[in-house]
Amino acid sequence: LRNLLEEMELADQVGLDVFGVGEHHRPDYVSSAPAVILAAGAARTNRIRLTSAVTVLSSDDPVRVFQDFATVDLLSGGRAEIMAGRGSFTESFPLFGQDLSDYNELFSEKLDLLLRLRDLGEEERITWAGRHRPSIQDRGVYPRPVQDPLPVWIAVGGTPQSVLRAATLGLPMAVAIIGGAPVRFKPLVEAYREAGARAGHDPAGLKVGINVHGFIADSMEEAAALALPPFAETMSRIGRERGWPPTTEAHLAREADLRGALMLGSPDEIVEKILYQHELFRHERFMLQLTVGPVPHDKVLRAIELLGTKVAPAVRKALGTAAG
Repeated sequence: LRNLLEEMELADQVGLDVFGVGEHHRPDYVSSAPAVILAAGAARTNRIRLTSAVTVLSSDDPVRVFQDFATVDLLSGGRAEIMAGRGSFTESFPLFGQDLSDYNELFSEKLDLLLRLRDLGEEERITWAGRHRPSIQDRGVYPRPVQDPLPVWIAVGGTPQSVLRAATLGLPMAVAIIGGAPVRFKPLVEAYREAGARAGHDPAGLKVGINVHGFIADSMEEAAALALPPFAETMSRIGRERGWPPTTEAHLAREADLRGALMLGSPDEIVEKILYQHELFRHERFMLQLTVGPVPHDKVLRAIELLGTKVAPAVRKALGTAAG
């Protein structure tokens, strides 16, 4: 956890825009409480935005989620965000007494409550009833965040239903691309923008983020040597749990070409690939998960340094955008 906070602090110092912490309830991940970690990071950073990546909303209590992230928002001076998703891992469902057969309904109902809480404004009191959580009768929910509204993104993995939900609600959408050709996701992003416009939402608010796996080093050879062995081991271990075939280093190396999903290489190669994906998606945010498997901490810090000092400035220049 101390390493994670050091990485967060460096990301802020080198000018990156956002840092995300996932939620997992497994022995191979330490971050079961992302809001607690982000709150600690809020005290050590000044500018960078702090988000979950993702909050497994289906198995959590939206009231506590809102309160936790409102607290992070207060501690950070208005830099907190929630990235809400159904989760690609399912350990949290039995842990918190949720039935996996209610997977979709749980997320829809809890997202409704979370957004109601977010949009209370000066009223600060809520009356709400649902099927999967005890009802609330005219209760205040505190603290209130600095930001009004507190930003909520919807994380999707390519399910059209999830894309349509984000568009209909007018919420920004984060697309996880962890394998295959990213071009496959272009129709989903286009459908999101079209459905959002039909629902009457301002296109400027229909933001898209692309979340990918990868690693950056001073050369492609170094990035591959550092990342491919632990990435392959981690993905193969998860695959054994889910009935997937093993993930080999050779497979990941093929994913690292320009049109593949794995963002691996030197700063120049990463810039080229981000710009290629921007031609596909015209997205506003790019997030890179560096530690798909265990990589030495000093090498992760170097990757963050390269991302902030080499990659981000070059991408901003090419796209004519500013930091933030």
